[in-house]
Order: sequence, then structure tokens, then C-alpha cells
Amino acid sequence: MSLSFCVLGSGSAGNSALVTLGDRRHLLIDAGLSPRRTVERLAPLGVGIDEITNVLVTHIDHDHLHQGWLEAEEPPCFTWHAHRRHLRRARLRGMTGWEPFEDGFELAPGTRVETTMLPHDQLGSCGFIIDHGGTRLGYATDVGRVTPTMLRRFTGLAALAIESNYDHALQVASGRPAVLKQRIMGGLGHLSNEQALDAVLGLDRIGRLRHVVLLHLSRQCNDPRLVRTLYARRAPHLLNRLTITSQDRSTPVLHVVPDGFARPPIGRQLDFLETMPGP
Repeated sequence: MSLSFCVLGSGSAGNSALVTLGDRRHLLIDAGLSPRRTVERLAPLGVGIDEITNVLVTHIDHDHLHQGWLEAEEPPCFTWHAHRRHLRRARLRGMTGWEPFEDGFELAPGTRVETTMLPHDQLGSCGFIIDHGGTRLGYATDVGRVTPTMLRRFTGLAALAIESNYDHALQVASGRPAVLKQRIMGGLGHLSNEQALDAVLGLDRIGRLRHVVLLHLSRQCNDPRLVRTLYARRAPHLLNRLTITSQDRSTPVLHVVPDGFARPPIGRQLDFLETMPGP
């Protein structure tokens, strides 16, 4: 009952991740990249767009649901899943035919999707835990703050993908309007690097976490080098489990297997991180 995943892209210009269950079933978490870019990033993985069966949508912002999917002349035969509180906004954007959920659902025999709502703007964002035969992947992005409920739900994870949006000092010093800074840092916006690491450390202490993927880094107010320095200072034991995503390229395919986590050679991970763009 192995599970693998690859973040196709993550950031304010579009978010999407491929999850493969065993060697046959493929699904996306978010569809924030255009159809063309999604096809381009799936191609090196040997996955065609017609092989995607399901799309789990965290929320209906444009960088998580690209308008191109709503305007396609021949829409792909995905089953779209969204939380019931997001359906009205989805319909306003022209999307119909959703499979709504409130508190988790069976995706396939032996695979369950557990859900929890996370604080983000007015309607929130949905966090997912994909449990494939006991192998568990947690995915949380656009998180205004980490809540006790989230920590209770995100247990027993083999892998965690979590937002690490901004460096606090860069955010404060940026030329962004004060109202935008307040939205981002006020508990209903995004997680800072420190907040994300606090959550990771908490989940690692109570679970069997073997892999950490950091999502949605701000181009203006973050830098992968700052993130690596933070982990080297506060959590050096996590550095060899760490993958930092990019807006511009996919991560390596990360394999999660029942008896632990199989990751690319450490040299490949470091090479990937060294090529990450700056702010």
C-alpha cells in the first residue's frame, strides 16, 4: 500500500500536487496551475492528464483552482471534491458537478480522505490527510494559524506538506500595504517559517513523521536559504527530511512506503535546494 507524491508547483501563481496511490491511481491536490502547465509538469512523471481520477480542492482561490479548468472546451473527466462551505463560491466561478464533503470520505477501497477546516480568510481552507492502507500523508496550505484541532487530526503521519509562507522580518520590512501585512500575519492569512516549524516539531514529537515538504513560499517575503538556516539552527535533525517547493519547478517524486520513508539521495536534495530562486 505505497503512496508517492510530487508537488508540481506551489506559490501565489499556482498550487498543485500529484498523489499516486500504489502504481495505478493518480489524483491532484488543488488545480491552481493552468491545464497546459499541469500537462507539462506531469509529462516527465509519465502521467497523462487522462489518468487523473480525482481532484481535492483546499479552497476556491484562483491560485488553487485555475480559471482555465473552468473554461476548457473539453473538461477532463475528473471527480472534483470540495468542502460544502466552498460550493457557493465554486458555483459563482462557474464550476458545477462537485462532490461535496464535510468530514472526510472514502476515495477508493483502502483509501480514506480525512479533512479538517483551517483558518484562512472568510471561508477557510481545507486540510487533507490521505490514509492509504495506514500510510498517511498530511497536506495543509493557506493556514492562518495552527489550531489544536489541526494538531489532533494530523497524527500518525508518514509525510507532511505544510505551508511556510513568509519570513517575519522580511514581511515586516516589506513595502506591502499595512492592511495586507495584517491580513497575512493576523491569524487568518498564512503561516510564517517559525509557525510552520513549530507545527512540524510538534507533529514529529507525537507521530512517526519521516518527511517534511514546505509549501507556498512567498517570492517577496521569503527565501529558501533563510528556511534552511532556521532548520539548521532549531531542527537540524529534520534537514535530511526537508523538501522546499518552488513555483517554477516540480519537486522530486517522494515515495512513502509502509515501513518508512524512501527519499532521493541526499546529494540530489541539496542540489535541488541550492537551485531555488531567491525572494
